[in-house]
Amino acid sequence: MGIEIERKYLLKSDGWRKDIDRSQIYRQGYLKQDGKCTVRVRIGGKQAHLNIKGASKSISRAEYEYEIPMQEAGEMLDNLCVGSVIEKTRHLVKHGSHIWEIDVFQGDNAGLIVAEIELSAEDESFERPAWLGEEVSEDPRYLNASLVTKPFCSWDSE
Repeated sequence: MGIEIERKYLLKSDGWRKDIDRSQIYRQGYLKQDGKCTVRVRIGGKQAHLNIKGASKSISRAEYEYEIPMQEAGEMLDNLCVGSVIEKTRHLVKHGSHIWEIDVFQGDNAGLIVAEIELSAEDESFERPAWLGEEVSEDPRYLNASLVTKPFCSWDSE
């Protein structure tokens, strides 16, 4: 079983932009999300994946990922997803010995930018970049699976 250990942060500046190594546009949607697991389909570049994640336990959760045919992924995104489809650009930024994934959201989530770091252990230390802001790892609003049914554009109306 794969385990994802991930921390999520907001950003306090655009200082990360000068260090972008590469970027990828993603479209992703959720076929299932019930509190026990999420099932996601994602297209990025010329690849498509089906991803299953277990419920979060702090910053860790079970994760499985499988490559699937691009045409089938497109059909799933167009016809089977719960809520809206997420569109975002993911920028990879190296800082210290880690690679940060910085997601800049479009569509109903425009204006939201989140930095993620994957770790090998929950207590693994890492160098904090100067542009890193507040940690939101345990705030469920920032989960992509939440953004499909409660997008960032609706948060002000709460």
